[in-house]
Amino acid sequence: MKSLFEQEGYEDILNRIEKLNSSSEATWGTMDINQMLKHCQGPLEVGIGKKQLNGKISFLKKMVFKLFKFTMYNDKPWKANLPTVSDYVVKKHLGFDSEKQALIAVINEFNAMKTNTNWPEHPYFGTFTTEQWGKAQYKHLDHHFRQFGV
Repeated sequence: MKSLFEQEGYEDILNRIEKLNSSSEATWGTMDINQMLKHCQGPLEVGIGKKQLNGKISFLKKMVFKLFKFTMYNDKPWKANLPTVSDYVVKKHLGFDSEKQALIAVINEFNAMKTNTNWPEHPYFGTFTTEQWGKAQYKHLDHHFRQFGV
């Protein structure tokens, strides 16, 4: 799996963002392009410690999430139509240009942390290494960019 901390993965994501436009349509799911751009900011903001998730998660669910933690950063792409965790659901209709620029800014901020060794614990999956964070964030963006055909 590519990583947002490796130049190839970072450039790939930035190039694919530029291929999106305000009329890009999803091939699956219910999010529009603007909601997807906003949605993708959330996990990056959690990774850099700018966002706290609100959802309460039971001990049992936390244990189940940890069993599937490896799927966050392994080489197998996520399937279409996976459910969205409620903390990341975007219900507002937002502006394309502002959300695109905000996503690029948070990707750049995340990428600048490639030498970081002190990551916040993920509220559902626990601790990630720097390598795992970079791959998980790339994989999430790749999933949604494939959703919108780029």
